[in-house]
Amino acid sequence: MTRILIADDHPIFRRGLRGLLESRNGWTVAAEAGDGYEAIDAALRTQPDIAIIDDTMPRMNGVEAARRIRQRLPKTEICLLTDSEEESVIAHALPVGVRGFVLKSDAEKEILAAIESLSRHRPYFSRVVSESLLDHFVKHIGLPHKIDLLTPREREVVQLVAEGLSNKQVGRQLQLSIKTVETHRSAAMRKAGLSSTADLVRYAVRNHLVHA
Repeated sequence: MTRILIADDHPIFRRGLRGLLESRNGWTVAAEAGDGYEAIDAALRTQPDIAIIDDTMPRMNGVEAARRIRQRLPKTEICLLTDSEEESVIAHALPVGVRGFVLKSDAEKEILAAIESLSRHRPYFSRVVSESLLDHFVKHIGLPHKIDLLTPREREVVQLVAEGLSNKQVGRQLQLSIKTVETHRSAAMRKAGLSSTADLVRYAVRNHLVHA
């Protein structure tokens, strides 16, 4: 039995995907999640064979959630769902252990093919991931992206600030003091070469921490 986790912030999409997956013999949806934190908790609780994760969930984005799931559950395969065809999505996702990559606009057969492949521990990339794109990644492998210079906590703070939360609200959500939030925020801005909140929001959008 292949056990699957679905993480997406749209309940209707999750319901439809669950129906599609559970129509296949030997596949079952072990858990659902609506954001990155819920995805991590659900993964640790159910230890799925495959986690299907939306890359732009609120509170914690899909790539960061994938990073943490793979760190704790290295045998869990990750399939990233995305609306974006930009190179940077793949460049950020591959190093954290994502081995499946499917556009949300792809046909149902692409998602099924991805799960089938990952269930055998084989990578799967939908048609949008061209050979030239993979060549581009290989050429740049080993060169750190600015987003990779940030600590996990700094990425969390950046995403929440970019989503419009104040330092106080970020602190409440992450159970940190305002001073600690300010420290993480300042460190992230320094590492990324940012000088204003507007720059931080653009940075978060460019690095797919939040929706545009």
